[in-house]
Amino acid sequence: MSNDDEFFDAVTGLESDESCEGLSEASFKDAQGIDSSSQKNNGSVPQENGIKKHRTSLPAPMFSRNNISVWSILKKCIGLELSKITMPIAFNEPLSFLQRITEYMEHTYLINRTSSMSDSIERMRAVAAFAVSAVASQWDRTGKPFNPLLGETYELIREDQDFRIVSEQVSHHPPVSAFHAESLAGDFVFHGSIYPKLKFWGKSVEAEPKGTITLELLKHREAYTWSNPNCCVHNVILGKLWIEQYGTVEIVNHSTGDKCVLNFKPCGMFGKELHKVEGYIQDKSKKKLAVIYGKWTECMWSVDPQAYEVHKKSEKKGDNKKQKNDELEGAENDDADDMPEVQETVSVVPGSTLLWRIDSRPAHSSVVSKIKLHIQIGGPERTHANTLILDIFYSFSVSQMYNFTNFAMCLNELEPGMEAILPHTDCRFRPDIRAMENSNMDEASKEKERLEEKQRAARKERAKRDEEWSTRWFQMGTNPYTGSQDWIYTGGYFNRNYQDLPDIY
Repeated sequence: MSNDDEFFDAVTGLESDESCEGLSEASFKDAQGIDSSSQKNNGSVPQENGIKKHRTSLPAPMFSRNNISVWSILKKCIGLELSKITMPIAFNEPLSFLQRITEYMEHTYLINRTSSMSDSIERMRAVAAFAVSAVASQWDRTGKPFNPLLGETYELIREDQDFRIVSEQVSHHPPVSAFHAESLAGDFVFHGSIYPKLKFWGKSVEAEPKGTITLELLKHREAYTWSNPNCCVHNVILGKLWIEQYGTVEIVNHSTGDKCVLNFKPCGMFGKELHKVEGYIQDKSKKKLAVIYGKWTECMWSVDPQAYEVHKKSEKKGDNKKQKNDELEGAENDDADDMPEVQETVSVVPGSTLLWRIDSRPAHSSVVSKIKLHIQIGGPERTHANTLILDIFYSFSVSQMYNFTNFAMCLNELEPGMEAILPHTDCRFRPDIRAMENSNMDEASKEKERLEEKQRAARKERAKRDEEWSTRWFQMGTNPYTGSQDWIYTGGYFNRNYQDLPDIY
């Protein structure tokens, strides 16, 4: 999930927060009356030209994973669902999965654009770009977020991007995270529940993000639903870790019947399709109205279907010649296997419209290092003249800040004054995540074990009393657009009435 500064403004408690059902705009009326002066003058947050500033790096660099024996840990897990297995903290990044979900909001400006669009196809293009951008933050993010504890919460308020979001861990087995985001100006509601199903297959870890995502554009009285693509982390045992998104994503406009079908392509045998996304927008009579294409790691474009077909045909004719040239270039380029921070590798069709482009990550998020290997080939009796000397450059990326985006960098920031406003179930108060962020791995591991044991003990105690867990901010209900079961926000979180919350930390 840009240069989006951190999310929560400590003193921005909204006075009233009504439940939002369907396309109701009631829960946004109070949001328009926020007194921003109280935030600017509280003295706890640095300001620059009236804009709130947030941290641009973590308190400490990432620890080294070089001495970790991955195989010794994972060899017993082949084919199993990893959510049921206690994983060592070395696999994690210092964020909860609730915070990772919040990264969906990094490119909220794509949703905000739709308010001024009168054409439904233009709006579908923007929504499709937003759906792709929601997974872009996972590029090169090979660390696993912490599993949220049952009852854990997270919130983010970003006035500069006109949204607020709250999430809650509503189930532990299976692990389900529910979230609800809304525009402060009353333009949209964005909500869903995610059940990340993880499996280990020997060389890779596969994540299937089960769950439906719903976006409601209140001004246009439109509702869109979709599910995220599958994600696979390769080379977990040996080699450089890399991430692949694949699968078909169908975005449905339930008001017009329009549909956008996006194909996140698997990389293929030679990696030719790596990161590619191609699809089309069709109306309810299945007539193709626009083509969407690009890469989820770089950018997305839209073009007329006929222009796209003409371009693809001409591209096929030159494929063989281009492949030979690419092989020659690759043989001469020491950096051919490097993946730059942002590299424009999408072949743009003439007449295309740019829908979205990824933002650069902080320079210190990861650092590329090179090692020069000097290899001599030849026996002891050979002379220097008939000894082959090879200089090989091996490039690798050392992550200093877990490959975090600017947005992710400040998600766990605990600013002065927040302690008095946030509920004590908020992720920022988790001691294991806080210790890992400070690179104190021993303490992080001990705290993680303590919290998991505390959660098990609380579950046993409830079982003794024959007591069911009760969620606080979400309830199981029916998604009005898909008819499937979904976790629905019940409202009231931003009233700041946090009595009777569970003691989970």
